[in-house]
Amino acid sequence: MTASLSTSRSKRHRLAQAGLIARGVLYCLIGILAIQVAFGDASSQQASQSGALRTLAQQPGGTVLVTLVGLGLLAYAAWRGAQFFLEEGDEDGDSEVKDKVIRASYLVRAVVYVGLAFTAFSVAFGSGGGGGSSSQALTATIMKDVPGGVFLIGLVGLILIGVSIYHAYKAFTTDFMEDLRQHELSPTERIWYERMGIAGYTARAITYALIGIFVTRAAVTFDPSQAQGLDAALQELSQTTGGPWILTAVALGLFMFGAFSIVRARYLDE
Repeated sequence: MTASLSTSRSKRHRLAQAGLIARGVLYCLIGILAIQVAFGDASSQQASQSGALRTLAQQPGGTVLVTLVGLGLLAYAAWRGAQFFLEEGDEDGDSEVKDKVIRASYLVRAVVYVGLAFTAFSVAFGSGGGGGSSSQALTATIMKDVPGGVFLIGLVGLILIGVSIYHAYKAFTTDFMEDLRQHELSPTERIWYERMGIAGYTARAITYALIGIFVTRAAVTFDPSQAQGLDAALQELSQTTGGPWILTAVALGLFMFGAFSIVRARYLDE
């Protein structure tokens, strides 16, 4: 039994490493593209998950690279799914509630990354990859055809805002350091890893908040066109006072989150 559990844990660890590396590559690309958007060298549609995958697909050997990223994203989804089904939490009081919320977040992330993986495969094999218009089409379908669809879209928007608050909390508390083998990091490495995590989670908090506001606004105004993704969130930042510099700071944070994910794959204590 002990050997079986050890083997299962080892497999989950390898899935986690592959998934974190794929996520890291994706966010590094998004960060680079967002910096280009800030200074007018790229369109905002490129600075999104699907846009980054399309950009990668245009490089030499792009089909292979995007396929590998897609497989890595599937590995990430499998890891989170395994955590949802296999991890045991604390059964006492408030800890039980917290554990249920955390496990639910594993399931949500698994579903999201399955979607991203299939986006990667569709880009790799020439069937597109979607973007803001697909988000709007899905939102319109749910609002029109699903009972209580407007409520569901509003709930999704509020959940995204809640995710942004959670990311801000992680940036503030640095509790992302807890699942690392910190004894293997030098003091300097620990400091830089923590800084990367703070910058990355702060950038994600900002972008999730904006996306959540867009989706909530779509429900409140009954206008699916208001539902936008990461590209629109970055475009919104670029149009504020000091926009290029604010967008550059967020872009650097997204790049740092990618680097953070890759380093985390090396030192993850799973």
